[in-house]
Amino acid sequence: QVQLVESGGGLVQAGGSLRLSCAASGRTFSIYTMAWFRQAPGKEREFVAAISWRGGSTYYADSVKERFTISRDNAKNTVYLQMNSLKPEDTAVYYCASKRQVVVKGEYDYWGQGTQVTVSS
Repeated sequence: QVQLVESGGGLVQAGGSLRLSCAASGRTFSIYTMAWFRQAPGKEREFVAAISWRGGSTYYADSVKERFTISRDNAKNTVYLQMNSLKPEDTAVYYCASKRQVVVKGEYDYWGQGTQVTVSS
């Protein structure tokens, strides 16, 4: 089992920045990919960004490229999502997820409880 705990959400004005953190515990040696997803009210959950836990390769949704940066600190078993130039449409609950495969697409094995990000106009 892997436990994921997100933090860092909050209320920010449009154009502002936030940094989300996701701390992993448990069987962290089984993690190959970590990702961030988000779900806005009335919408389906969507992929935001992912990172290869070992190699560090990163992947982004087109909607957040050039604005969001995913990174990891293996020593702390933590993945981060730096969000800059935030827009009201970025408002959502952000979830951290991990999987035991290198492939970014497909199902993820473990999920955090989510953290709310609200961007005011």
